[in-house]
Amino acid sequence: MLNTLLYIVWNPPVKLGPIRYYSLLWIVGLLVAYLIVRKLYKEQHIKDSYFDPLFIYCFIGILVGCRIGHCLIYEAGYYLSSFPHFVEMILPVKFMGEGFSGMKVTGYQGLASHGGTVGLMLALLLYCYKYKISAWRVLDTIAIATPTTCCAIRLGNLMNSEIIGIPTGSDFGFIFTQVDGLVRHPSQLYEAIAYFLLFFIGWWIYRKHPQKVGSGFYFGFCLTCIFVFRIFVEFTKGGNFRLAPNDINSDKAQWFSIPYALLGIFCIIYSIVHKRKPENPAIFLSEKELAQEAAAKRKKKK
Repeated sequence: MLNTLLYIVWNPPVKLGPIRYYSLLWIVGLLVAYLIVRKLYKEQHIKDSYFDPLFIYCFIGILVGCRIGHCLIYEAGYYLSSFPHFVEMILPVKFMGEGFSGMKVTGYQGLASHGGTVGLMLALLLYCYKYKISAWRVLDTIAIATPTTCCAIRLGNLMNSEIIGIPTGSDFGFIFTQVDGLVRHPSQLYEAIAYFLLFFIGWWIYRKHPQKVGSGFYFGFCLTCIFVFRIFVEFTKGGNFRLAPNDINSDKAQWFSIPYALLGIFCIIYSIVHKRKPENPAIFLSEKELAQEAAAKRKKKK
């Protein structure tokens, strides 16, 4: 007999009205990150005109990277097998019949964080090149907020009962009734909690050392923590995409996490030993503009 006090029967609705919880939590995660980065830009006295286009670059980079990353890392055999399947990789549709017949709008079912990280970094580098702003400053600023979005996405996976863990072998865990009656690791929840804590740790460090923004430290810290944790949490997952059958040490997500973790460690070391270069002064508010902004705030308070 299972001890009902130790496990949770998990069978939530996947929609809130017409909106899927997964989509809703994606939007919430991006919105929270948007507000945090806006606050950080303000604190760094960066002009509003440099913030406005940033969200578009981030959104497109994350979405395209996540989608292409999933298709090429986990299901390349399917999406590269024919032109209609290749189109499914680009568009949120599925062709139910031969060729392009029986098209069904499905949304983007399948997104990979490893691809999203690459897409985000490339989008931010393009943004920095166009607006002549320090890449390290932007990467650090985005990295402080990133764990909030990661947390929201994993909560979306939990609501969808996807990326489930392996059976715990005990009474502790979740029973995903949409899958089976086994008590399993809620791997999505493990990740969501870890990313939630990571955000507050990073925020605490930022409050103690705001001068480190622009050195590469926060970008390296975020990459290292997220992907080192990914390497270990994968041991609790169901193993849908093992490189070798029944070999838990051959998980693709683990192998692809190693380069990101090493890049993160490199960035942390770089931030310590490398002398920072002068930044483009045009991106910052002038002393006159800062004085005008402070006067406007005082007037508003009155």
